[in-house]
Amino acid sequence: MTGQQRRLSAHRIVPTAVEHLPMRPLWLCRRCGQPWPCGAAKLALVAEYRDSRVSLFLYLAGCLHDAIDDLHRLNPSVTGSAADMFDRFLGWPARHTHATGDTTTAAVRIEEASS
Repeated sequence: MTGQQRRLSAHRIVPTAVEHLPMRPLWLCRRCGQPWPCGAAKLALVAEYRDSRVSLFLYLAGCLHDAIDDLHRLNPSVTGSAADMFDRFLGWPARHTHATGDTTTAAVRIEEASS
């Protein structure tokens, strides 16, 4: 390896792992290609918003609104039913809320496995 090659390889930026974030306007996961929020995104969201369940619902409600707009603009015939879109964005955290109001990652893992 020459000195020039060594310098180039020493300054090479290693790409960071892509997180499970939405790819807009398709609303697919950037990492795994599943409809967002995918199972891994759900786990990350539960962890991020573990102390603020209301904030999680507000964030997901905003995502739902944006997804409906984006998907309808792309192709109105494949946006999906309102019930399906609601369940995709807001149904999963509501189903996994205990009486105390806490969401758990174990409940999301069960949901992920059954999907």
